[in-house]
Amino acid sequence: MKTLKIAIQKSGRLNEKSVEILKNCGLSFENYKSSLISTVTNFPLEILFLRDDDIPEYVQDGIADLGIVGENVIVEAGAEVTYLQKLGFGKCTLKIAIPNESQITDISQLGGKAIATSYPVILQKYLDDNKVNAEVRTISGSVEIGPGLGLSDAICDIVSTGGTLKSNGLKPFSEVMKSEAVLIGKEGSDLLPEVQELLQRIRSVLRAKETKYVVLNVAKSNLQKIVDLLPGVKSPTVVPLFDADWVAVHSVIAEYDFWEKINSLKAAGAEGIVVMPIEKIIA
Repeated sequence: MKTLKIAIQKSGRLNEKSVEILKNCGLSFENYKSSLISTVTNFPLEILFLRDDDIPEYVQDGIADLGIVGENVIVEAGAEVTYLQKLGFGKCTLKIAIPNESQITDISQLGGKAIATSYPVILQKYLDDNKVNAEVRTISGSVEIGPGLGLSDAICDIVSTGGTLKSNGLKPFSEVMKSEAVLIGKEGSDLLPEVQELLQRIRSVLRAKETKYVVLNVAKSNLQKIVDLLPGVKSPTVVPLFDADWVAVHSVIAEYDFWEKINSLKAAGAEGIVVMPIEKIIA
């Protein structure tokens, strides 16, 4: 059996969630806070802890079979890798931001302006696509201080909450791209049986996060209404109660779908509704 190598961020906003999803897949490993390599003891896998900028190249060159990294990093690097699975965390947006006092109201007004960024490739493509001739100034690190120091008229940077922009007197102006953490591999890596098994585990964990286990009580006379609202994975489980006129209905449902149906369930006679998290869902 081939021992896989997966590269994840050593430190930063994706590290903790990357470790978490691997742990939730039942993988056992230690020393991930103090070592550059950690060996999984119950699956043929080694975890490499790298700078996120290095991960796409390691995967592209076959040094690592898999990687977890932000889409923005992949696009900026221009790496030739295969997207295997979006992971649902590390969501952010690459945006152009301008000083609060700026009078710019349209993207075309950035023509002739200087924009500071750590993502020159992505920004230049965005400007080209919008036929804007602006000067792209590459800055590593604290891009948001550019306008305040007179280094640029605007910035292009990752925005999560917008707090950093506000504290530096900036406001978001134009969205360049959305990004989230993705599992990547070299072309053809998804054909390896070990990768397929790991992918199955990851997808099971992700499905579980998006769904809830719902239990409720309902009078038999209203059961069909509830069944129509809660189809479950295939169909809901119906369990008799001590009171012969009532049953308990067990179902698995997407969380967003549940909240849309909660009022309809109550109107259909559902009582004692209990919603519980699910650890994993195996397809």
